[in-house]
Amino acid sequence: TLFCDHYSKIIQSYNDLPKLYNQWCSVVRWEKTTRPFLRSSEFLWQEGHTAHATEAEAKEETLKMLNIYAKFCEETLAIPVIKGKKTEKEKFAGANETYTIESLMHDGKALQCGTSHNFGDGFAKAFNIQYSDKTGKLAYVHQTSWGMSTRLIGALIMVHGDDNGLILPPAIAPIQLMIVPVAQHKEGVIEKATELKDMLSKVARVKMDISDKMPGWKFSEYEMKGVPLRLEVGPKDIEKNQVVLVRRDTREKLFVPMDELESKIPELLIDIQKSLLEKAREAQNNRTFSAKTVEELKEILDKTLGFVNAPWCGDVACEEKVKEVAGASSRCMPFDQPEDAGVCLCCGKPAKANVIWGRAY
Repeated sequence: TLFCDHYSKIIQSYNDLPKLYNQWCSVVRWEKTTRPFLRSSEFLWQEGHTAHATEAEAKEETLKMLNIYAKFCEETLAIPVIKGKKTEKEKFAGANETYTIESLMHDGKALQCGTSHNFGDGFAKAFNIQYSDKTGKLAYVHQTSWGMSTRLIGALIMVHGDDNGLILPPAIAPIQLMIVPVAQHKEGVIEKATELKDMLSKVARVKMDISDKMPGWKFSEYEMKGVPLRLEVGPKDIEKNQVVLVRRDTREKLFVPMDELESKIPELLIDIQKSLLEKAREAQNNRTFSAKTVEELKEILDKTLGFVNAPWCGDVACEEKVKEVAGASSRCMPFDQPEDAGVCLCCGKPAKANVIWGRAY
């Protein structure tokens, strides 16, 4: 509403277009039941608002931003997503089309990770947002909006975390390597650890813990915080000119010569990032099923939560029946559609699309 009011005052000519705005702001919503990061009374989100001269430009912007969100989730957060279009029932009220990226959490529940909306000219007509085109004729703008929120922090925890705490992808980890001196009271240990920290700070985000806590306590703390790599160095390691590296994702211990660390650590960070995405994608694939009837869909979800591919005729009544019978909502109609979708899982009429169904947060 605020952006539409703003546009109506500042857009007069085709020379004013496109308008591209991005903002971070906090949002307050009445949530009957809150859940940390996923549904809270107040949360922070990033959202964009744009106004374009043509329908084609608006659609291009909508899909471009969806692809940016998907790339960010997969390449930076190591969270695999499915890109698709929301059904009429699930799309943003007043939008022509809503696109979404959907991901699967460790327990098999779905989470909407980001959306991108093509508003067409509906809001422009409601708020009288017009511009003079090149011929001097008045026309309505075409708008888009897209956003992500701090629920992605919840997604990050639930996709990668384990019983020992967080597992952070190296791309976003504030500390990529934690150096923990062992038997640090002994001569030369802290000095060598400091030397390694100075050297490795050129290739990674590094910190060192020389507090008086026990090494085992430190190991547990940084595991809980999700630090991707831990470096242990003690008197015996110094004698052998090596260190112990421990991966957070696999708990694998590696004995690495000190003179190889500058090349080995970036390699490991890249491999951890890649491995986290592959592991999450494998988990998602293992929880992705197909169903031909609503009863079969319910049986699958009662046994194992996950994504279920099933054909749908496009009728809202059938979509609501799936919700009523199986407790599942339509997550999206994936962009990759079969040539023949078959028949609707509810009514048996020819299906218009294959839909991803699931029980969601």
